[in-house]
Amino acid sequence: MSKLYVVATPIGNLSDITFRAIETLKSVDLIICEDTRVTKILLDHYEIHKQFFVINAQNESKKIPELIEKIENGLNCALVSDAGTPSISDPGTRLVNAAVKSGINVIGIPGPSAVTLALSISGLPTDSFVFEGFLPQKKGRQKKLQELAEEERTIVLYESTYRIEKLLNEIKEFMPERQIVVARELTKKFEELWRGKASEILDGFDKKITKGEFVLIIAPPDFM
Repeated sequence: MSKLYVVATPIGNLSDITFRAIETLKSVDLIICEDTRVTKILLDHYEIHKQFFVINAQNESKKIPELIEKIENGLNCALVSDAGTPSISDPGTRLVNAAVKSGINVIGIPGPSAVTLALSISGLPTDSFVFEGFLPQKKGRQKKLQELAEEERTIVLYESTYRIEKLLNEIKEFMPERQIVVARELTKKFEELWRGKASEILDGFDKKITKGEFVLIIAPPDFM
């Protein structure tokens, strides 16, 4: 029976890929990705030449039946995201769900994840945490921030370059005494980390930063 492999890929440094992931990408018939331009950089680096099938947030629902049919007809497929582990704040969840419902064997190939990497170097409690991904941009954002202010576990968030300053100001307002860690460009050449309260980080934050994805770790209220 054909399989769907969910393959984690590097979040920045191309060397951060497992032997098993490379072997899997070399062996499958089709690679399902978000953006062929991004995935091709990784595949070219490891001299892997495969056919692509693009799914993203805009077309995933429409493309799923076609992909399921391809797998059921004998194609082994690998699902990758632009960076990290598919389905974690990335497209793929609907496809995996459809594959499971269709009786297709789904196999995970573990590897890099910005969530676990940021937690591991944060120095903040990691025995219990909640991952919220990207907060709503408009509707429901204030309500979500109010809910997070009551959260007693460590909180993990993603944010873009364009909204990071806004988010830090919101944390300053809703959780002014919390210790936080802000990580940018993890595993890449210009990796940076900031530690402290939101107000302290804002004081030393370079507001001219125009590139990079951010991971924010917010400590529980009782952590000092």
